[in-house]
Amino acid sequence: MLKLISGEKSEEIDRELPFAVMMFTTLAASGVTLYESWKKMRDVHLLPKIQKDAEDMVRQVEVLGYDPLTVMHRKAEKTTSKLYRDFLAGFVSSVRSGSNVVSFLKSKLRSILEVQSAAATRSIEKLGTLVEVYAVMLIVILCTYILYVVISSSSLFELTPTGAAASSAPQPFVYILVFLIMPSISISFMAVAHKARKCNLISLSPVYRKAIIPALSALGLFMLVALVPQMQSVMEIVGLPAILTLCLIVVSVLPTIAYYKIAVVNIAAEESMPSFLRDVTEARKIGLSPEKSIIHASKRRGYGRFSGLLERVRSQIEWGVALKRIFANIRRKIQSWPVLIHFFILVETIEVGGGSANALEILAEYSEKNKDIEVNKRSLLKPYIILAFIWSILIALTTTIVALTIYVLAQISLPGMAQASFDAMQQQITLFSIGIIIQCWMSGFFIGKINEGTFAAGFKYSAMLAATAYVSLIMSQHFLAGLYTLGSA
Repeated sequence: MLKLISGEKSEEIDRELPFAVMMFTTLAASGVTLYESWKKMRDVHLLPKIQKDAEDMVRQVEVLGYDPLTVMHRKAEKTTSKLYRDFLAGFVSSVRSGSNVVSFLKSKLRSILEVQSAAATRSIEKLGTLVEVYAVMLIVILCTYILYVVISSSSLFELTPTGAAASSAPQPFVYILVFLIMPSISISFMAVAHKARKCNLISLSPVYRKAIIPALSALGLFMLVALVPQMQSVMEIVGLPAILTLCLIVVSVLPTIAYYKIAVVNIAAEESMPSFLRDVTEARKIGLSPEKSIIHASKRRGYGRFSGLLERVRSQIEWGVALKRIFANIRRKIQSWPVLIHFFILVETIEVGGGSANALEILAEYSEKNKDIEVNKRSLLKPYIILAFIWSILIALTTTIVALTIYVLAQISLPGMAQASFDAMQQQITLFSIGIIIQCWMSGFFIGKINEGTFAAGFKYSAMLAATAYVSLIMSQHFLAGLYTLGSA
């Protein structure tokens, strides 16, 4: 347990470290000492692990009277993160040997980003393996479905001396398989994906809250149709799988819209932020003040939806609003963690160090590299969306075709079969259809987490996969019914 906790803490520090070192580097290039940078880190709530270490460092220096280098050396010995340990120990060694601190920080930042880039590539491979294992598990479940259909059909079509079916309802095992085992497997894989894939967006709880009322309403409607005898006519006309699909889509609609409004703005900000920082840097190089450089950069077209926010930033600067106040306003509009970090470093570089061209160049350069890493990750993960639709179609088609084929063959070979047996088979097909639709709906959250890093993105995939599964079920039933009619003719 202790190893697991320390491993999680190490991963969180490694995720925050590139941005912390970037801030150290830009402030050092502006003439700020590293200890003063540590004091600044106490106000960076976007980097909670580094912020906690900064508070502890300042406390040991100013309350206990230790030397900053001594404190950093002790932290290097205690930390579980190799990258963090190398950074702290390397900085202490660099200062004691009289080396150029800014040069060391630039070199260390370049090294950390290269390590992070390689780690991102490895994480994509791990996520790909996780998706493939999940697909294999779905195939195993599919085989279990088919095996159960084949075995149970033999008992369903055995007639008793009175002409009644040996079994007129699905066995308890099938309920356990459909409503317990399959969802448990999906939840387990989602938990693993949650550990392996982190999201750049923060404060997404409003998206999830949008699903509460539709979920309760859909659950009430489904239970009403399924359990109330007066509603049985509706279920017979529409079908329980169709009602379930409609309920699941209703649950997903409002969260999908809410997430889209957040994602479209923040993705545009992530894509445009490096270009904006580059424009600010180039304007600063020709002698414009930091504020005028921001104004000049914000006038450029081509930032897409990000342009609206930059226009507000420009107008606030022209009205004399302080940069920190402007950053506080940005936090209410933007939820992308990297974008907020870059904005914060930009503000601190200007407020503390005067926004030197050298410091802004460092910020722009490594912002561009961070963007390249994220773009590469997204492009490599997109193909797995197609895989989700493929397995949804295959599960629906294969299971339904096997069940209906047995049903049709029984009608042909046993024309005097008791009606109860066919009713039981129909109940079984309906139950499997419900299980397949629920499984595909839950798969959407797994794919959303894999592809975009958050379960909130899974609402749109869930709705599409549930609809895909239902359409596949209907198509397979109509196809086989038409084939049977053609064969009878």
